[in-house]
Amino acid sequence: MNITLLDLSAYIGLTAVAAITVNMLLGVMMAFRYSPVRNWPHHRFNYFRLHNWTGYIALVVTILHPLPLLLNKSPKFRVLDLLYAVHSPQQPLENTIGAIALYIVALMVVTSYFRIQLGRRTWKAFHFSVYLGAIALFWHSLFTDPDLKGAPIDWFDGGKLFVEACAAIILITTLLRWRHSRQKALHLKESSRQPATSP
Repeated sequence: MNITLLDLSAYIGLTAVAAITVNMLLGVMMAFRYSPVRNWPHHRFNYFRLHNWTGYIALVVTILHPLPLLLNKSPKFRVLDLLYAVHSPQQPLENTIGAIALYIVALMVVTSYFRIQLGRRTWKAFHFSVYLGAIALFWHSLFTDPDLKGAPIDWFDGGKLFVEACAAIILITTLLRWRHSRQKALHLKESSRQPATSP
């Protein structure tokens, strides 16, 4: 089985989708104050560090994803086509959205590295941009023809099914996180309304 440059680019792209999905799941676990000691696997491990590393991996593979296209003969991509994809030779809209995903992931990783200097509020605003990056990454992955021929999308292709599953996981966990945050805010609001009891 021969792996073409387009196949290689697609596989790296799927790795980026997996890394972003794992990174966001770990972020949700932190929001829920998940404890690996109290819960499964009942062992102490630093999943904050794992969260950081999956972010670094996501950035690296997102950068690597388009690079094989520079060696592809047809369609021929230039460096400018990757950095400023609006003029790319095939599927410029999808590729531009993919480039936006790369820039957002890079922004998230760089600002996380300087989170102490930025301060919690500013850093958090940048950090939540990962959701925009994930939307852009999933959009690019779903609507790009892996053969770059503009063919109709095969929603039951193995790669597309993988991206669809990751998108569904992120959507469900995001809704759960939003619900948890809302319930927490309502609980704090109700607690603040309760009259203080005299000693």
